[in-house]
Amino acid sequence: MSQSYEPQQLQRTMKSRHLFMISLGGVIGTGFFLGSGYTISQAGPFGAILSYLVGGLIMYLTMLCLGELSVAMPVSGSFQTYTTKFIGPGTGFAVGWLYWLGWAVTVALELLSAAALMQRWFADVPAWFWCLLFGLVLFLMNALSAKTFGETEFWFASIKVAVIILFIILGGAAMFGLLDFNNGQAAPLLSNYSSSGWLPNGIKGLILTMITVNFSFQGTELIGIAAGESEDPEKTIPKSIRTTVWRTLVFFVLAMFVLAGLIPYEQAGVVESPFVAVFDAIGIPYAADVMNFVILTALLSVANSGLYAATRMLYALSTSDMAPKALGRVNKRAVPLNALLLTMAVAFLSLLSSVFAEQTVYLWLISLAGLGAQVGWISITASQLAFRRKYLRDGGRVEDLKFRTPWYPVLPLVATVLNVAVLVSLAFDPNQRIALYCGVPFVVGCYIYYYAVVRRKK
Repeated sequence: MSQSYEPQQLQRTMKSRHLFMISLGGVIGTGFFLGSGYTISQAGPFGAILSYLVGGLIMYLTMLCLGELSVAMPVSGSFQTYTTKFIGPGTGFAVGWLYWLGWAVTVALELLSAAALMQRWFADVPAWFWCLLFGLVLFLMNALSAKTFGETEFWFASIKVAVIILFIILGGAAMFGLLDFNNGQAAPLLSNYSSSGWLPNGIKGLILTMITVNFSFQGTELIGIAAGESEDPEKTIPKSIRTTVWRTLVFFVLAMFVLAGLIPYEQAGVVESPFVAVFDAIGIPYAADVMNFVILTALLSVANSGLYAATRMLYALSTSDMAPKALGRVNKRAVPLNALLLTMAVAFLSLLSSVFAEQTVYLWLISLAGLGAQVGWISITASQLAFRRKYLRDGGRVEDLKFRTPWYPVLPLVATVLNVAVLVSLAFDPNQRIALYCGVPFVVGCYIYYYAVVRRKK
């Protein structure tokens, strides 16, 4: 079945290990390394772990839906293509452009944050220099070939994963008295858990952190986008989904368990990075510099994955007549270079808006960035429901699907409801509410443009 949907211009050069690390690259970023302290301070130790478990459950259910779709139709358009085909072209148009813009702006945000980190070591070098340098490096990594991008992302993400594993081992040893902690102080064991109660700030603190945590899991859907350029998608995609979901969940939950066990929740929200605080207390030399480097690689990894995802989404929009034809052309290295150039240009324009229109344009763009992936997740689960229904109606047999979402239709229905709940919950967080204020008009504008202009041209 997959052959009829296969794009003819992109090459299948990425292996299973590339897919796994690409999805991790989009997930493990500054939100985890810096924002985990906020999660603990608001929800308490138990609440922080519960937040990550619930976020992981939503991710798992969504990825099971994506697995069935991307094995049946391994295309770079991923959920945008599925939404167009099984829900409606107007919705597919809106989802694709929102997702593309979200990642293009995220690239700008990560470059800006990376430049700020470099100020620690090179205080006299202006931020624009680092933004330009890192931007050019990422552009070249994506322009060479999909395999070069995959290899770069593999090593970027490997550094992050290695540090998290090291943190879990060393932090766990300090927590239970196997390593010196805070210059010979008694090992905390589980005292921080027993002293803070279940939810020290009540249910409101838990709900606010769950919104943040759910967004921190976004990026795993990049497996679907990379499916169009993966070797043997029937084998690599299910394997990548399983390993990504379980390892991400284990990394996040175990790291959170150790963090909450070592840092009292009252102090967790005020330290710049809880990981630095723990490494310092254990006595790791140059802990702050080491963590600065790790966070830098995390930022560049997310930007690298984001640039790839946005470029492939623009390519898919072009091949389905929802963007100019020129954006669908690929060069001799099988890279959609025009789509890459436009994405990079929008990222740099977003950087400019952070200087000249920080309180207006830049703020609107950043709020849209977080919304794109959540809308993408909703479209994945809704598309799986529509795909399976059409597949059965057309006489297809469930046994013939190479990867099946279990417990249909209950699982995709539950996943859709949970993803919509996350989207709606933005309205209850004053800091996140602007995403809806900007997102709803943008999506409405996409619908109007599609039916007024794009469909008429077709």
